[in-house]
Amino acid sequence: MSSLSLAVRDSSTMLRRNLLHARRYPSLTLNLLLTPVMLLLLFVYVFGDVMSAGIGGGGADRSAYIAYLVPGLLLMTIGSTTIGTAVSVSNDMTEGIIARFRTMAIHRGSVLVGHVVGSVLQSVASVVLVGAVGVAIGFRSTDATALEWLAAFGLLVLFATALTWIAVGMGMVSPNAEAASNNAIPLIFLPLISSAFVPVDAMPGWFQPIAEYQPFTPAIETLRGLLLGTEIGHNGWLAVAWCLALSVLGYRWSKAVFNRDPK
Repeated sequence: MSSLSLAVRDSSTMLRRNLLHARRYPSLTLNLLLTPVMLLLLFVYVFGDVMSAGIGGGGADRSAYIAYLVPGLLLMTIGSTTIGTAVSVSNDMTEGIIARFRTMAIHRGSVLVGHVVGSVLQSVASVVLVGAVGVAIGFRSTDATALEWLAAFGLLVLFATALTWIAVGMGMVSPNAEAASNNAIPLIFLPLISSAFVPVDAMPGWFQPIAEYQPFTPAIETLRGLLLGTEIGHNGWLAVAWCLALSVLGYRWSKAVFNRDPK
């Protein structure tokens, strides 16, 4: 078999292993999925009227705020799901299975690729579930074309890939699962200080650069523009640039740690 065929075969095996683990132990994924769902319900039904009145500058319009909120929560779902990836990778590193894989005649990169592809698939499934909750409570995207829906899906997959590679690196350098979970907290904290819940312009002046110059805000604004027809502007290429940069950084980081001789 060629080197590429071996890599694909071994990566597929590792993918099946990770998906099997996720099916057997779904509690972590479900717990992480609850966070964006609970925030969606909280901000719609508890704060929805107040937030919509403050953003729109007029009367309360909960349906308008649902439309504003859902794109940010979809990307927050990805960040939340990848925390489970960091924990899973850390478990593999600390329980000795990675050391065992290093002695086997398998493609070295297949272990990491299996984690990444499995996490991206879980992220997409989680996004679909949160999106279904959004639709159930009133979210609609009637003006988006088929091409815009395809672009939105591509952005979600690209963003999930970028955050997953970062999460893999975090998991590999963590001494245990608890540390991995703590190290990955920024992946769910950054959406809270982005434009997911309120526009950047509505934030205090000193805080606006923090919210604007981070990966979630341009991705959220791009997804919002694709689904709702709002202006995307420079956010589109910024979102893609962030995704590519984080993917390369996470990949090189994870590969360097994986190839390091065990102590």
